[in-house]
Formats: sequence, structure tokens, C-alpha cells
Amino acid sequence: MYSKKKFANGFEYIEVQNRKASAKIALQGAHIFEYKCEGKADLLWLSEESAFEYTQAIRGGVPICWPRFGSLDANMPSHGFSRTAIFELVEVKELSTSLTEVRLRLSDDAQTRKIWDFSFVLDVVFRVSDSLEIEMITTNKSKEAFVLTQALHSYFSVSAISDVKISGLEGKEFLDTLNDERREESSAVTIDAECDRVYFGVDKDIVLEDALKQVKLHAKGSASAVVWNPWIEKGSRMSGMKPEAYKEFVCIETANAFDDFKVLQPEESHKLSVRMEF
Repeated sequence: MYSKKKFANGFEYIEVQNRKASAKIALQGAHIFEYKCEGKADLLWLSEESAFEYTQAIRGGVPICWPRFGSLDANMPSHGFSRTAIFELVEVKELSTSLTEVRLRLSDDAQTRKIWDFSFVLDVVFRVSDSLEIEMITTNKSKEAFVLTQALHSYFSVSAISDVKISGLEGKEFLDTLNDERREESSAVTIDAECDRVYFGVDKDIVLEDALKQVKLHAKGSASAVVWNPWIEKGSRMSGMKPEAYKEFVCIETANAFDDFKVLQPEESHKLSVRMEF
């Protein structure tokens, strides 16, 4: 079952519940900010200070970076404009008593074309069950090709950042954006300082382990992944986040970033997805 709900300020979201799991998905940004599976530890992290206000991005859950990852375009907001755009609810399918599919859509309009002068359709599909799957489907409706970079900026709740081990990236080249250096990953990733790395040639499942759970991330349409934690100094400056919050999460982002950009010809589509199993 599902229902449309809103907070006292009018901020709208979709609530989904089936025999296996429940979820809350904001229409702004097609942003899933809560997912709970019966008998399992929390999968996603949400900041206690997140503002559910229109025009303000939610801190936590799975923000969508689209049609740009990062801040490479001078005329576009960092990570694109989709995070504060209002999506249309296209349909909700009860595929079984244990699986619900939600489809949201964003299309170009006069406002988006002021920022990015292309016609497009972006569908974001959520499949809620004892695993969580998110799929982004971009279709170029313009008469000319466009370049796409994007990411599912997933915040994973962890028992403590010191417990985190991320495997599946061994042997992969990565860009350390903190010093603009490229290196090869020699072992499972642990975090004891600010971390902002873009991994390339990713072709295996990524596994996140902490003291409470193990999460397997199975991506399609992506050959890049981002591992991020702001740590103490940057975390204390970020909006919608208490200073100690860096201890509670790690971001592992399924992406088409940097070298993994996509060029979509007219009427061509690209699908990017991740399935989170735990």
C-alpha cells in the first residue's frame, strides 16, 4: 500500500509499506529519505537536522545528482538541479505483497532550460522490498546530443565510521579529489580522515561492512563509484548536519562521474541503477 503525505509546512512525500519493508520518498528531488526493513538494522542515514523545506536539499538518504556530478558547469548548481526539482508521481505498482515499485518523473520546462538548454525525460524508479533498488533512466528528447554525469549519492548508516570496511574496489584506479592525485587502491577501504575518492573501472559488487551489518551494492550502467566522508572540519561547516555526524555514515555513490561520462544522442536512453542487499 502507499499514500501521499505532507509535513505541516506542505512538503510532500510518498509513503510505501509492504510485507517486507517501508519507505518514504520526497517528490522534491525524487529523494528516498527513509527505508526500513523488518528485522534489519537501518540501511540509510538521515541527518537529525535535515530541513524538509522546498528549495533546500535533504541531508541524508539518497540524493540524486543530475545532470551533473560535481560542480564543473559554471551556470549549474553543484550536482545539478534535480535535487530541488519537483518530480511527478507517474505510478505505483504493487508487484506482490512484498514488492512495491514507485516511478517518479522530471521533464524539461522553461526553468530547467534556463540552466541547461536541452529537452529530456528523467524517470527515477524505486523497488522496495527486503532489498532496495533505485534506477535512473535518462532519455534525450533534444535534437542534438548532450553529455551526462550523475550519481546516486547514497548515505549509509554505520555503527561507527571507525568500524567501516569497503571491499570490491581493490586494484582500481581512483582520483583523490582532495589533492587531485590518481592512485591504485591496494586494499579494502577504511576511513580515518576526510575521504573524497572517485574510483574508475568498477566492475564488481561493492561490499560495505560495519559492526552491525553487511551491505552489497550491485550496480548497472556505472563504471565509477565515489566514497565520501567529510570528517571533522568539513562536516562541522556543512548545513543540515551536526558536527559529530561524520561518525554515523559513509557515502558510497553509484555514478557516471569524470571519465565515466555518457553522451546521449537524440532519443537515446541510459539506465543507471543500484540494488542494495543486506
